Amino acid sequence: MRSSCWAVVAAGALTVALAVPAVAAPVPLTLPTPSGPFPVGTTELHLVDETRTDPWAPGRSRELMISLWYPATPSFRAPVRHLSPGIAAFYDQTAAGSVGLDPGVADFAGTRTHARTATPLLGRRPVILYSPGRGQSRSFGTTLVEDLASRGYVVVTIDHTFAGPVEFPDRVELPVSRADTALMMRERVRDTGFVLDRLGSTTLAAAMDLSRVGMAGHSMGGFTAAEAMLTDPRIDAGVNLDGSMDPNSGQASARGADRPFLLMGGGTSGADKHPHDHVHAPDWAAFWANSTGWKRDVHLPAAEHASFTDAQVLLPQIDSSHPLPADKLAAAIGTVDPRRSLTAQREYLAAFFDLHLRGRHTALFDGDSPAYPDARLVP
Repeated sequence: MRSSCWAVVAAGALTVALAVPAVAAPVPLTLPTPSGPFPVGTTELHLVDETRTDPWAPGRSRELMISLWYPATPSFRAPVRHLSPGIAAFYDQTAAGSVGLDPGVADFAGTRTHARTATPLLGRRPVILYSPGRGQSRSFGTTLVEDLASRGYVVVTIDHTFAGPVEFPDRVELPVSRADTALMMRERVRDTGFVLDRLGSTTLAAAMDLSRVGMAGHSMGGFTAAEAMLTDPRIDAGVNLDGSMDPNSGQASARGADRPFLLMGGGTSGADKHPHDHVHAPDWAAFWANSTGWKRDVHLPAAEHASFTDAQVLLPQIDSSHPLPADKLAAAIGTVDPRRSLTAQREYLAAFFDLHLRGRHTALFDGDSPAYPDARLVP
């Protein structure tokens, strides 16, 4: 699958508490304001699947951390942190190898979201699951997740332990190295089903309409969405954000999807640098040909793999104050205008889920939109 060039490391390759060089004024980072009409609330939960042993922690039950993001009543509490301390340290210390950023230059620990601890709005809302890419935290899709919550969805972000960095109440677990990808995919699908099983018993159960469930993910998380839909009929619609679907690691490319599915890719892929869309990428082509449900493919030619994460808006902020190697920056997030890229992603995601979870008509998938010149529909 397409591997992110942003902070993918192996367990044991770093110590989260490692001291970093002192920097007088680290670059402050901000996240764009969500575009929907509702304030956003959030909470996180620590889940334990007592029925399953973790394949990467022999003798221990499978543990997960998830966050719930939801439309909320106004709150005067401070917005929650974008990254917990251990995850902020992870990104701070691993970014050097991917985009040439020295530790301590950017203030990953000080960045805030727009979400607060608050009471959910009355009513039952459609639910969207979010799965991050391999080597990534669930927190690194916040720019998209907060926006969906602000539009009236309950969004559940899932950390797949040992696939990416996870901060538990008592420890930080790092990604494992050289893990069997097929095994990791099977566990990610099982994580997804377990989370869906547990949502109805959480304190926010009354705010969730579990008869209307979508799933989106970046990279391996998008592959996870397609794989989970093969075995879990509770997921009504799925989105793959630039994730390959390796036939050696799952069945999605061979079986396709029988429910609505959106592919959204950026830039190029493969040794021959072909556009990452269903016309040129063999795994996406097979998935497209074998899918019988509603389907669309949106491509952002000037974007790249990490454009579909928070790196799209964070790296340009760092680059403006602390110039990064141009080739590494372009390899991570392409040359697309960051704000226009994020706006297009938010609008296409919301339109897709509005159509298939709420029955709201949209003309956005009828053809290329002049409002979003960086995106094109691939026929």
